[in-house]
Amino acid sequence: MTLDALRAVYPEYRIDAFYVLPMLKKSPLALAAAAIAAGGSYAPDLLRGRKKFKYAAFRTPWIFHWIKRQAGRVVQSGQYDFSFQMQSIFDASTTGLPHFVYTDHTHLENLNFEDFQPSSLYSKSWIELERSIYRNADMVFTRSSNVSASLHEQYNLEAQKIACVFAGSNAAKPGQLEDLPTRYSAKEILFAGIDWDRKGGPNLLAAFQKILPRHPDAKLTIVGCTPEVGQTPGCNVVGRVPLAEMPGFYERATIFCLPTRVEPFGIVFVEAMWNALPIIGTRVGAVPDMVKEAQTGFLVAPGDVDTLAQRLDTLLSDMALRKNFGQAGRRLAEDRYDWPAVAARMRGHIEETLSSRAQRGN
Repeated sequence: MTLDALRAVYPEYRIDAFYVLPMLKKSPLALAAAAIAAGGSYAPDLLRGRKKFKYAAFRTPWIFHWIKRQAGRVVQSGQYDFSFQMQSIFDASTTGLPHFVYTDHTHLENLNFEDFQPSSLYSKSWIELERSIYRNADMVFTRSSNVSASLHEQYNLEAQKIACVFAGSNAAKPGQLEDLPTRYSAKEILFAGIDWDRKGGPNLLAAFQKILPRHPDAKLTIVGCTPEVGQTPGCNVVGRVPLAEMPGFYERATIFCLPTRVEPFGIVFVEAMWNALPIIGTRVGAVPDMVKEAQTGFLVAPGDVDTLAQRLDTLLSDMALRKNFGQAGRRLAEDRYDWPAVAARMRGHIEETLSSRAQRGN
């Protein structure tokens, strides 16, 4: 989606895309070396299941330097006006060429999640290399204010090198929603997430069971996973569905609830906003950027089942409030979380940076 948005906002440019994983897969020796490096750096954590190999393999000095060499071979100053990379697990910058990074997370931001233990961090040598990604960039674009704060406070990056530009929706963006009298009349809560536990599913189920005596007509639809919910009335477990089918679930819902415990960004919140749903989320990661307390929804502390039940009760009891919150969320989505607007913000910063460099003779 980001690449498409950039191509749309840069119609006069030729944009070439290079993908790291296919480059690595074409080199069996590099794959083997990456595996050996990951094993050597993180063997105890890998054996105990505290780290996943597919993530650890991309967080060693060896793979970091290998990717940088590959990037240097395909991206050369004079051949391009600037380079742009997605995420921050490698450094694709080239000496003399303006370089920009767009990321939804930093590694040290994990320390701000309650469930994260410092012992789960990757190696100090890799974290130092991660710092170099940001130092070598002309500007780092982020998807949320908490990541911008992490760059400034945890990585000591200058504020003028950081720009929060937000992100758009990965699902099909709905058109103007009809203001039907029945749009918010149902009491259907939607949960959408693959990791039931990490996304706070058990807390939502417990809160839903608490409010059922007051709202026996309420329904809870669970999409993306298949947890055991017992004989809970009104609970429908759907499981995994193709992305193309998600709009139908958003259209039928009248409340979106994801009381997640850990959330670097959470694109489903953006999708819910575009579908004008009031949202109940948690005060973690990027969620407070999207869920404005008592404006587009409610925020609760992770694991606080009682408050979650109270907020569900409040929304289920007031159809007008559901509509007001939902429509406020849609307006926020149109302003912040629209790919053309996101790309336009990035282009503005890029143009300003290129102009500044030209004035300095770089």
